[in-house]
Amino acid sequence: MQRAALVPPLAIVRGQGPWLYDEAGQRYFDANSSWWVNLFGHADARINAALRDQLDCLPHVMLAGCTHAPAVELAERLSQRTGGVLGHCFFGSDGASAVEIALKMSFHYWRNSGRTTKQEFVCVRQGYHGETLGALAVTDVQVFRDAYDPLLLRAHQVMSPDARQAAPGESAADVALRAVQELRTLFEARHEHIASFILEPLVQGATGMAMYDPVYLRAVRALCDAFQVHLIADEIAVGCGRTGRFFAFEHAAEPGAAPIWPDLLCLSKGITGGYLPLSLVLSRDAIYEAFLDDDVARGFLHSHSYSGNALACRAALAVLERFDTDQVLDTNRQAAAVLTHALAPLRQDPRIEHFRHIGMIWAFDVREPLAGARFAERFHRAGRAHELLIRPIGRTVYLLPPYVLDDALSAWLARQLQATLDDVLQETPPDADRTPEPATA
Repeated sequence: MQRAALVPPLAIVRGQGPWLYDEAGQRYFDANSSWWVNLFGHADARINAALRDQLDCLPHVMLAGCTHAPAVELAERLSQRTGGVLGHCFFGSDGASAVEIALKMSFHYWRNSGRTTKQEFVCVRQGYHGETLGALAVTDVQVFRDAYDPLLLRAHQVMSPDARQAAPGESAADVALRAVQELRTLFEARHEHIASFILEPLVQGATGMAMYDPVYLRAVRALCDAFQVHLIADEIAVGCGRTGRFFAFEHAAEPGAAPIWPDLLCLSKGITGGYLPLSLVLSRDAIYEAFLDDDVARGFLHSHSYSGNALACRAALAVLERFDTDQVLDTNRQAAAVLTHALAPLRQDPRIEHFRHIGMIWAFDVREPLAGARFAERFHRAGRAHELLIRPIGRTVYLLPPYVLDDALSAWLARQLQATLDDVLQETPPDADRTPEPATA
């Protein structure tokens, strides 16, 4: 709010494909998919048509004692994508709500199972799971935690598997296994009290696109099984094809091996293609069955007025249809290879470090002290001059573009990103105002 007078919000009046247009008709490439939600760009014709059809039929009905076809079909199709392992779907309204649903579900499951001491949660340092109180308790963003600390539950934090922590001669897998050992030590000491462990599979998004080796997912799945701790996969940001598979957790299995799944999986953001708020928690049959009882207090106690909103579910079905009919994952792999090649000069740029990429996510860090004060804000403003709507996280610049890239657009995007970086690093950073920037997107 304090910065709005100096950096007014950009008034957007129209969107089409990957482009947004302001009041003056200036266009901007939506380089971060409007906080990672617009998978197929803006005003997608097929999603628009699906919503118009649903609007004329049923915009909404409560899911308390009622149901409707879009919610049923969506739950079934998502479960099918896990081979039926995650056989049940609970509907929420947003990502933080999905996280809180998963945490409550885990706690309540153990209580219904007679394991009443299992009331603690474990999260990963640098992790982000939302900003409501329950979600914030398992989020490691210092400015938020410091502000609301007296209101928060006390969760255990363990080492991040972030590959950027590699010592000389150490691989990303080595870092991941070091992090696993810290988790093992905690489980050995506290597993009788721990209900669940929550993580962001492969990419810790909002605190700087920290990427890690999938060996971590395999190892923590085994640990959670051995110590009877639920594994919660927060795929709010990394699901829906963003890492190259529909679910990021699909990377956990070794090539040719049977799939590995978490116990609870949270989805939001891209599931509706950036149209309407919706979140879901997929769960295993055993968790669902623990709540089947005539005693209301043993039932799962959670609801939202707009849970399973018919319009949102229909948008999500249109998104899934795009994946199936357009072979989106294959197309994205080809597009990602083209953009990665176009961005290759950044790997040799001495001003940056830790260039990294997975699926449809690219990121790099600008070296200190080159970034200077208010780097993210200055980069955002410079990007506008190059037709980019882009929001770094601290000194991390990242791209999460919509899934509509072609070769020409990829080449253009790489040029504009390079030009923006050159502009920002050639200017004199403001020294008078050293107010730290928020760490999240």
